[in-house]
Amino acid sequence: MSIYDIQIQNRKGENISLQAFKNKVLLIVNTATGCGFTPQYEGLETLYKKYHEKGLEILDFPCNQFGHQAPGTDDEIHQFCTAKYNTTFDQMAKIEVNGDNEHPIYTLLKQQQPNEEVKGLKNKMAMKAISKISKTCQKKGDIVWNFTKFLVDKNGNIVKRYDPTFDPKNMEKDILDLLEKENNNE
Repeated sequence: MSIYDIQIQNRKGENISLQAFKNKVLLIVNTATGCGFTPQYEGLETLYKKYHEKGLEILDFPCNQFGHQAPGTDDEIHQFCTAKYNTTFDQMAKIEVNGDNEHPIYTLLKQQQPNEEVKGLKNKMAMKAISKISKTCQKKGDIVWNFTKFLVDKNGNIVKRYDPTFDPKNMEKDILDLLEKENNNE
């Protein structure tokens, strides 16, 4: 299965084929509005503003599976993000990323990038503490917490997985490399 075979829903409930994002670099992230990592929206928005015109799309999937930190409706989540973090990328409909009801996009993401590298002692300690309280992370490859990020190239290959502690600003080089590499190949 290709990522382009999957359908998602935007926050308005409209179905979107990921085929619409072919030839774009995708940053896919499960988010929550009441999480300690929620300020990462600032870094995500910075990346979006800087690279959207060059081919970057951010697919933001709110998820309430981790500490019930994404309460509210899809519209309420969108209003929060635009008011507090001035986001201009749109949020998708709220989904589950682990378990029996996980969305097919996350099944594919986890199959193709089951491991995330955690760098730095502070981040390793944070992730160790988080994994102890994560109730939905049941098997290898599962999403441990909010703000796990996946980078997808223009051909739909899932090339990298970043842990929740990974600051979006540190992804800039990876995004730029994909945009430049792939633009040179076209």
